Amino acid sequence: MADLTPRDAYSYRDDPKVPAFDDSGPITVMDGECALCSFGARMIARFDSKAQFRICPGQTALGTALLAHYGLKPDDPESWLLIMNGRAYGSLDAMIRVGQTVGGVGHVLRVLRILPRGLQDWIYRRIARNRYAMFGRGDMCALPDEQLRKRLLQ
Repeated sequence: MADLTPRDAYSYRDDPKVPAFDDSGPITVMDGECALCSFGARMIARFDSKAQFRICPGQTALGTALLAHYGLKPDDPESWLLIMNGRAYGSLDAMIRVGQTVGGVGHVLRVLRILPRGLQDWIYRRIARNRYAMFGRGDMCALPDEQLRKRLLQ
């Protein structure tokens, strides 16, 4: 798995390469061209009843800068990032945290927590590296529904 560069909380605020953005709630940075990620973004928008999450495609200037800040690359299939309370998380761990925070059906992801971290990372890598072949491509920003449009950070 692409390991995150360890950083202090909110360190991106001091990085001149990261554009200023509203970080008052959790942010997910994911592949905006991946059908699986687009589905995930729509599920976050649908089930996040508190409307706290925002979603940033990794191909945008902000997404690219945030990924680079944590040592990730937008074209790396394993670059999925969650920033919550200024801290960054990646891999399946990030997705499990999103599910726990969103609640509802998102709690289903909690069962993955019982798997050893190495196995979690292995599963994540297999899916991430084969996501286009398995799920195809889809543009997250193409005609997003109203719930998703409100959450997109460009």
